[in-house]
Amino acid sequence: MVHETPPGWVVVLNGPPRSGKSSIVEVMQETFEGPWLNLGVDVFSQHVVPPRYRPGIGLRPGGERPEIEAIIPALYPALYDSVAAHSRQGLNVVVDVGHHDAYSVPLKVLPDAARRLEGLPALLVGVRCPVEVIMRRRDAGQAGTEDRYVTSGPGGEIPEPVVRWHDAVHDPGIYDLEIDTSTTTPQEAAALIRARLDGPPPWAFRRLAAGR
Repeated sequence: MVHETPPGWVVVLNGPPRSGKSSIVEVMQETFEGPWLNLGVDVFSQHVVPPRYRPGIGLRPGGERPEIEAIIPALYPALYDSVAAHSRQGLNVVVDVGHHDAYSVPLKVLPDAARRLEGLPALLVGVRCPVEVIMRRRDAGQAGTEDRYVTSGPGGEIPEPVVRWHDAVHDPGIYDLEIDTSTTTPQEAAALIRARLDGPPPWAFRRLAAGR
C-alpha cells in the first residue's frame, strides 16, 4: 500500500526591505521542527539571477528598470512553482518577499502566485514596520549594497524609493497574520507564526486566488 506524503507548509513573509523578514526566517529555520527551506528573494537575487538582471523579483516599485520588468512575469511563476513542488514533496518552505504591483504596468503577480499554491497549506504573513524604523535600520549600516538599500538624505529626508516600498508592498493587505517588527522580536514573530500554523486553516491565498 502506497502512503502519500502530506504536503509541507508554505509560509510567505511579505514586507518591504529591512522590515525584518530575514531575521524571522533564521529563527524559523533554527527552531521549527523539521527542515524549513528558504526560497526567498535574497536567495534568488543574490545567487540565482544573473548580475545584469538583479535584483530580479526584488525589483522595487516605480517602473524604474523595464529591462528587468520584462522577465518578472516568468520569474515569479517559476519561483512559486518551485515552492509548490517542494511542498508536494513534504518539505516546509518559507518565502520572504516584497510583493507589489507598482510596475510600469500591473503584472498581478500575487493572485497568480496564490493560484499556483492552491491545494497546499500556505500561510501569508504581512511583515509590517513603520518607515521611520526602517530608515533607522538602513542608516545604521546593517543593509546590503547601496543599490538595494538607500539611506536617508542629507537633511534626514526619507528617500522616494523607500516611500514607494512602504506604500505599495501591503496592497491589498490580505493576510492570515500580521506582525509589526518594530514591537516584536524575531523570536516572538516566529512564535506567532508557529501558533498560527496550529490554528484554523489559512484563507488569505484562497481569497487572493479568487480575486477578492
